[in-house]
Amino acid sequence: MQKTATTYLLLITFVAAIGGFLFGYDWVVIGGAKPFYEAYFHLESDPALQGWAMSSAIVGSFVGVLLSGGLADRFGRKPLIYTAAILFIISALGTGMASELDTFIIYRILGGIGIGVASNLAPMYIAEIAPAESRGKFVSVNQLTIVLGILTAQVVNWLIAKPVLAGESILETWNGQEGWRWMFWAGAIPAVFFLVLLFLIPESPRWLYSKGKHEQAKRVFLRMGGDEYAAENIRSIAEAAELSQGKARKRNLFQGKLLRLLLLGSFIAVFQQWCGINVIFNYAQEIFTAAGYTVSGMLFNIIITGVINVIFTFIGMYLVDRIGRRALMLFGSAGLFVIYIALGACYYFNCSGIFVLLLVLAGIAVYAMTLAPVTWVIIAEIFPTAVRAQAMAIATSLLWIACFVLTYTFPLLNQNLGAAGTFWLYGGVCFIGYLFLWSRLKETKGKSLEEIEQELEG
Repeated sequence: MQKTATTYLLLITFVAAIGGFLFGYDWVVIGGAKPFYEAYFHLESDPALQGWAMSSAIVGSFVGVLLSGGLADRFGRKPLIYTAAILFIISALGTGMASELDTFIIYRILGGIGIGVASNLAPMYIAEIAPAESRGKFVSVNQLTIVLGILTAQVVNWLIAKPVLAGESILETWNGQEGWRWMFWAGAIPAVFFLVLLFLIPESPRWLYSKGKHEQAKRVFLRMGGDEYAAENIRSIAEAAELSQGKARKRNLFQGKLLRLLLLGSFIAVFQQWCGINVIFNYAQEIFTAAGYTVSGMLFNIIITGVINVIFTFIGMYLVDRIGRRALMLFGSAGLFVIYIALGACYYFNCSGIFVLLLVLAGIAVYAMTLAPVTWVIIAEIFPTAVRAQAMAIATSLLWIACFVLTYTFPLLNQNLGAAGTFWLYGGVCFIGYLFLWSRLKETKGKSLEEIEQELEG
């Protein structure tokens, strides 16, 4: 592949993946703002409303995913990604201006729709443009930008929040009145940047070909990788289309081998959430407070978790096309099982401070190099082109339902089971996930999307 073409391919990959950055930022910024907006809206003694304020964006994510599947098949990937960028801007500005809880939640739901669209289409778009031998690495760029968005939100929260003095009411501080608003407003800056850069990227060539726009698809492939790259991809797509003979039509999505693929992708998507690691980001306040840290120390420790997240995402990107998807998923589920058992024991025996922090960092490291990036790679590549948007929409919508259940129930589980029981429960989920993946997941590294389609469906 020509150097200039490779540079162009990387450019459009990183532009598309800015949706992942905004996804990560919007998803985690609320964790740092949590103690401050909860004081402003008087939610401190109401676990149900706390869970609703935190998880309301997931309702929007579910809607965004469901809408994006059919619309992306009809109108293309790119127009829907534009829509996500606009929704991120509206949500960032509106959430920061909210003076009532209902208004706050409405704008969080709008942002959630943007998250849903971006989480469904960004990895799919990248998978449809990436070379087969490095597709795992390219799709993992989306996960890298997600964790960079997470880290950015953590740093922004830490820089904006002013120290809370002992005995001082949060509601009476700058944090409780204005600081949390600036945490959300800051997200509008990368959202505008994303919207502008989207004008530089093309439509997915595989979508163009599926709509009969063969010459347009060929021109995009030529720009991405040169003559040989274009010819190879067009030939592979044409052969797969001829062999499939309509087998992958939407009416067959819930039948036979397509149904088994859909169930596999859906399980992996749900498991990525129910493994439980995301509660460390969304409920970091409770976790680090239980470990004996103040609000200021909690925010600093959250930044440490973000740095670990980024470092080990790079490691996962390096490994995904070398040792494969299956090995990483099995290592991740087994590793989290062990860590959760130990973390639960720390809380059960009232250990605090460095012991809990080290286990949290280990859990994030394992997740960042395995389940976090590899899940998106797998569900972006196992479905046939004709049903990819719809199938990914179903799997990703189930991911967000699982995420809603996880986020909403954590304060209730924490209240009734305690931190120890809650993490042991997540450990059990990871053990079940390991057994399922061992028996059902096949390796897909190094194969074109069309080769995967013929092997898994045929």
